[in-house]
Amino acid sequence: MTSWSSPTVTHVIPGDTGVNAVTSLDDHVYVVRSNKKEVEIYDTATLTLERRLPVPGISQSAAGIAACSRNKCLYLSDWNDPNIHRVDLATDVAQKWPVAKRPVGLSVNADHNLLVAYTSDNKLHEYTTDGRLVREICLAAGVGLPRHAIQLSTDHYVVSHCESPAGVSVVGVDGRLLRSYEPSSSSDVGPMKDPRHLAVTKHGDILVVDKGNNRILAVNPSLTRALLFPLPADIKLQAPRALFIDTTHDKLYIGELGGEFRVIVLNNLSYLLPGCGFVNLARLCPVFIALARQGRP
Repeated sequence: MTSWSSPTVTHVIPGDTGVNAVTSLDDHVYVVRSNKKEVEIYDTATLTLERRLPVPGISQSAAGIAACSRNKCLYLSDWNDPNIHRVDLATDVAQKWPVAKRPVGLSVNADHNLLVAYTSDNKLHEYTTDGRLVREICLAAGVGLPRHAIQLSTDHYVVSHCESPAGVSVVGVDGRLLRSYEPSSSSDVGPMKDPRHLAVTKHGDILVVDKGNNRILAVNPSLTRALLFPLPADIKLQAPRALFIDTTHDKLYIGELGGEFRVIVLNNLSYLLPGCGFVNLARLCPVFIALARQGRP
């Protein structure tokens, strides 16, 4: 049996406005905050602020951010602006291309293309780095008001959505609903409320920001079970929204819209919980060890 300990918080980045999105690439962490027309850039090792990068043309309603390792660029979405903003990280030159209304969550897939979720039209778009539309995915009924989407290794898409019932679903490349997480009457975690950003571990487990319940959930790949992601006792989330796994540096970033507007940084993310099938991304606390020993999911 692996020796377990409480989650490790390596750093807390404070702020003066809410965190809308966070991502990481190479040796930097990129943070987008509410009511800001810029990206905060932090050193990954020290988590000190290096500089603020203005993004021409973006409003104070930037909603999403993603980074591409191949193209060495950032992508930003803007709730009030139907454009995707692309920033070259070598030159800081910003470009944009038009998209549908209300672009929100962003992610980059294995083909190094950009995936955009739209709350206005209940659809996803996949774009090349120069803004060419590759694919439009119209989401099935029951997956309305999407907030974020990530393409899985199966080529399916996991989507967080706020249309009742709010939750997490997996859809095919044609938008057809394949499965959804539905908490049972005996579920300890209960229903989700305003799920936002997602992250997928290297083992396929799905982390979900359950903003309305001030928590992070870990859901297994088949969407049949969920656990409350454990945090240290002194960390009480307040309106969490942003989430990103940095596999290179073995860190998890959580951004808050409320409270102290923190970016909370956790490390030690690569431990398996015996008997459960979940990746324990932060050395799960003793209550989960006890459940695992009892054979309970």
